[in-house]
Amino acid sequence: MELWERQYEILAETLAARGIDVDGALSRIKGQVIELPSWAVGNSGTRYGVFRQAGAARHIWDKIDDCAEIQRVVGVCPVMASHVSWDVTDDGRFGPVREYAEQRGLKIGTVHPNTFMGQQYRLGSIGSPFADVRQATIDHFVDCVRITREMGSKVIGIWLADGTNYAGQDHLRTRKHRIYEGLKALYDAMDPDMTLAVEYKFFEPAFYTTDLMDWGMSLMMCNRLGDQAKVLVDLGHHCQGANIEHIVSILIDEGKMGGFHLNNRKYGDDDLMAGTTNPLELFLIFDQIVDASLDPATAATADGIVYMLDQSHNIEGSMEGIIQSVMNTQTAYAKALLVERDKLAAAQASGDVILANRTLMAAYELDVQPLLAKARVDTGRHPDPIVAYREGGYAAKVASERQGAGGGALGG
Repeated sequence: MELWERQYEILAETLAARGIDVDGALSRIKGQVIELPSWAVGNSGTRYGVFRQAGAARHIWDKIDDCAEIQRVVGVCPVMASHVSWDVTDDGRFGPVREYAEQRGLKIGTVHPNTFMGQQYRLGSIGSPFADVRQATIDHFVDCVRITREMGSKVIGIWLADGTNYAGQDHLRTRKHRIYEGLKALYDAMDPDMTLAVEYKFFEPAFYTTDLMDWGMSLMMCNRLGDQAKVLVDLGHHCQGANIEHIVSILIDEGKMGGFHLNNRKYGDDDLMAGTTNPLELFLIFDQIVDASLDPATAATADGIVYMLDQSHNIEGSMEGIIQSVMNTQTAYAKALLVERDKLAAAQASGDVILANRTLMAAYELDVQPLLAKARVDTGRHPDPIVAYREGGYAAKVASERQGAGGGALGG
């Protein structure tokens, strides 16, 4: 018997004594889906430089191969998110991208339009003071609906770099109207079964005002647009001390929580590996999601959330960085599944502050790695995806095959 198997038996006994459905938790862990970012397997960097990696993806076909390898070892990432400007093909067709992804066992997930790469966006995209730039951006949005259709996707994720750097630079209320009009043009072009996930960011690259500066602004736009528009929460896009799990709980309750860009930060939008700097925050977010999934009033919204990684692997190997992020996300989710909900609810109802906190933290302090190992082995995978990747020889293979790697990191 492997060590992890014995550890799993002990953990299962402990959980059963607490009245927790271990088999149910295992099933939900196996059913978790995390979208891989096509842009994260290429070379990325900071404003000051790029540290190139041997074997980094050069084009969309390499990106699909890399994501298929990640899925081989993790088993919960059968979907790849795409950015249209970085995943463009030589002939401009996206049907072959979908076909090749399917051959490699993947589906194309959230499609991201471009609103920041190009000299025309110096003063904004749909918020620009220039009518021709706004119209060109709207034309791009409409074309992205076609691309989303060709990719076989149902979700469009939009992040705007629009804003101003100086007081008086532009008329702020007018920019608000331009942003809505541009998003409305995209929304109206979508198919009835598509979802628009609207992201927000309180600073960078616009330092005086950002047109979609927080979750309230994004929620307001989504409410005005309609039922197919929902908020996308990037974990790095908040000021210091922001209570993201509280934001998530409200968005779920309003039926407007659409998806995540999973990463971690220490200061600003650092795009660090998910669950590395503040794993407690990630657990508390999943605690709110799991809790909402058990409530008939909010279950549909909670169960429909789209999870994407959005990271910039500047010093660590991108493939291993992504795998580690998936594992950390699984860890947070598994712990949230093991909260003694009835005990927690009773403590909350009786005003027992200490017991409520202790009950929640008891789940966070559990070592769930044996449970995750069990879930992976049950689906035919190695209990440790990093070990499986390193022993598989993929890194050496692509390093010898690829020359002049390119790529980038999503700015949103």
